[in-house]
Amino acid sequence: MTDTSAGSTTTINPPATGVGNSVDRPDASAKVLGSFEFSNDLNHERMLWGATIRSPHPSARIVSINVAPALAIPGVAAVVTHHDVPGSPVYGLISHDQPVFASDVVRYQGEPVAAVAADHPDTCRRAMVAVEVVYEVTEPVVDLLTAATAKPVHPDGNVVRRVPIRFGDVDAVGDIVVEGTYEMGMQDQAFMGPESGMAVPAAGDGSIDLYVATQWLHEDRDQVADCLGLARDDVRIHLAGTGGAFGAREDVSFHVHACLLAQHTNRPVKMQYRRDESFLGHVHRHPAHMTYRHHATNDGRLVKVECDIVLDGGAYASSSFAVCGNAARFAAGPYKVPNAVVNASVVRTNNPPCGAMRGFGAVQVCFGHEAQMDKLAAALDMDPLEIRLLNALETGDRLITGQILDGVAPVRECIEAAAAFPLPPISGNDVFDQPGGAGRTADPLAVRRGVGFAVGFKNAAFAEGFVDDTHARCRLENGQVTLWCAAAEVGQGFVTIVRQIAVSTLGTDRVELMRASTADIGSAGSTSASRQTYMSGAAVLKACEEVAEQVRLAIAATHDVAPELVTIEGGRARTIDGRVDVIVADAIADVRFEAELRHMHRETYPLDEETGQGDCDVTWIFAAHRAVVDVDVELGLVKVVEVTTGQDVGVALNPLHVIGQIEGGISQGVGLAVMEEIITDVGLVRNPSFTDYLLPTMVDMPDVRITLIEQPEEGGPFGAKGVGETPSLSSTPAVAAAVRAATGLELTRVPIKPQDIALG
Repeated sequence: MTDTSAGSTTTINPPATGVGNSVDRPDASAKVLGSFEFSNDLNHERMLWGATIRSPHPSARIVSINVAPALAIPGVAAVVTHHDVPGSPVYGLISHDQPVFASDVVRYQGEPVAAVAADHPDTCRRAMVAVEVVYEVTEPVVDLLTAATAKPVHPDGNVVRRVPIRFGDVDAVGDIVVEGTYEMGMQDQAFMGPESGMAVPAAGDGSIDLYVATQWLHEDRDQVADCLGLARDDVRIHLAGTGGAFGAREDVSFHVHACLLAQHTNRPVKMQYRRDESFLGHVHRHPAHMTYRHHATNDGRLVKVECDIVLDGGAYASSSFAVCGNAARFAAGPYKVPNAVVNASVVRTNNPPCGAMRGFGAVQVCFGHEAQMDKLAAALDMDPLEIRLLNALETGDRLITGQILDGVAPVRECIEAAAAFPLPPISGNDVFDQPGGAGRTADPLAVRRGVGFAVGFKNAAFAEGFVDDTHARCRLENGQVTLWCAAAEVGQGFVTIVRQIAVSTLGTDRVELMRASTADIGSAGSTSASRQTYMSGAAVLKACEEVAEQVRLAIAATHDVAPELVTIEGGRARTIDGRVDVIVADAIADVRFEAELRHMHRETYPLDEETGQGDCDVTWIFAAHRAVVDVDVELGLVKVVEVTTGQDVGVALNPLHVIGQIEGGISQGVGLAVMEEIITDVGLVRNPSFTDYLLPTMVDMPDVRITLIEQPEEGGPFGAKGVGETPSLSSTPAVAAAVRAATGLELTRVPIKPQDIALG
């Protein structure tokens, strides 16, 4: 304890768990030991099980639905359809266009048509089969290139959004022109914990509590309340333990179904997807078709970038509006581009719905613009690194939206850091070092090594005039700090970072972060867009600083000194005369100090609909990657040997966690480059399992070597930026570039398949 009586102070050093330290996650041991409660562990003594009945067809008219056979099964408590939705029949993130249950038509395989509640999962499965749905199958629209002019998939039309960008002299022509067409397949977020949660009806008042693994509690609440016809305060969303997200939990999934079933039965209802249902029950990364034309001078300086982008949004809009905006704005890459002509569009099809995934539109175009930079380097006989360094963006440059890049922009530093690592040695004769690994299929004489570079950037936080705010509350009482913030912890480490922020501000590690819930605090926005550390971290910091200011004034009053003679710094309160030098949290006993606030970043503006010009972004994040691969050119097998990176992080509040985020993002980038793809056939998903949807395992992961580029970002807590999305931007095109270098093939589509190489 600290004695704060007049004339006597015992100094206690604050704990070394503040920002800048690699502090362990508070839930790490529980997760490792298996005692952490994930959403699928939820249980209630009166609980029923719920399940969703889904369309087997990507496009069909519903002729009839007969639920009577299911209700006749012993143990079945309820069956609900579109007739039972008391409020809005549709929901959606940006535009409300997706039905809670299909009523007249289905627009993708897996679209919900009914839901059942029963006493056991097996009873649910029998009831699902018993519900009689008669379909009249219709021809699906599945080609993203012809979808804009095809028969309407949705009453709102097949074009969700078009974004044109016209910057500089649109007629400018360079000395050298290179062209290319590139494609990206549909990637799944593939989180470890499938969708699950529990709806619990409140006794007597018609309100409801939903415990769910999600990315955006308040947005979920608003959509669920609208569909249930309830006031928003009558729906309380509580964050359940979340086993990963990567964008797929930003949309509502079973939320309304579980709540409707709970209301109809007046009992708690738990819903839990199986893996195959999870592939049908959430959005994916947008497939893309991109045509590029790059103009440059003879010495390698970019003159103009032209680009046409088409994204497949699937049956419903989800966040496609914003993804399309990102793809357009970042289509030219992190380079000085004086002139640009970009046309981006996103279309509806009868393919699975697509929405948010790590990188959010910038991943697709990064693959395109980086392949083009390599083509340009080859045409000019320049080193791929040299041409990137020559054109690298700097603070003060103007982006193709006309906005001045006024934030920290260490593009050159990222490139140089990724390139600075020594190249790994050539693999020996150990079969595990060869493409194909334990399969012992590779002939070492057929193995070729390739090295590739790529650079990427995107925005952090919401953009284009979208209201982006977050709320936080801090309470200090008798040395104990309690924090409230509705930011969803999905594995990114927010639960650790906010404790470190409080430690550095208030000087104690006696910090508790309350469970995120709409019942306790205002919105923290979505855990997406690399924004929670940047936004909610800043909100928590401001709340802690406000509490520290209250303590400062109380110290001044207690010790009868002028307030301006008391300073707060590094979690300590001091008077200029030295009579007081204490940890802030322990300075005043038996008094509660509390602060709650709403934090917003600077204002952003929509893009001009004709020119794509506008100050639409808050700040930007950058990364560069170098990939080294070994390729068996006869069998088409690829081993990614090493990925190095220089990543712009602002300031690393927890270096170990930052490194973990980067490693995880690179694993998803490697997967997209050489193995991960949802295969669809006339709208049907053909590989909805981890048997057939291939993910990088431990033996597939390359060595990863990381340099953190730390240049403090104004507006971020202690200068920090978000780091979660950046590793996925340029890791994929770096691997693709390395495979091209090893094979000499153009390889314009990812993921690169063995047949693309062996039969190329």
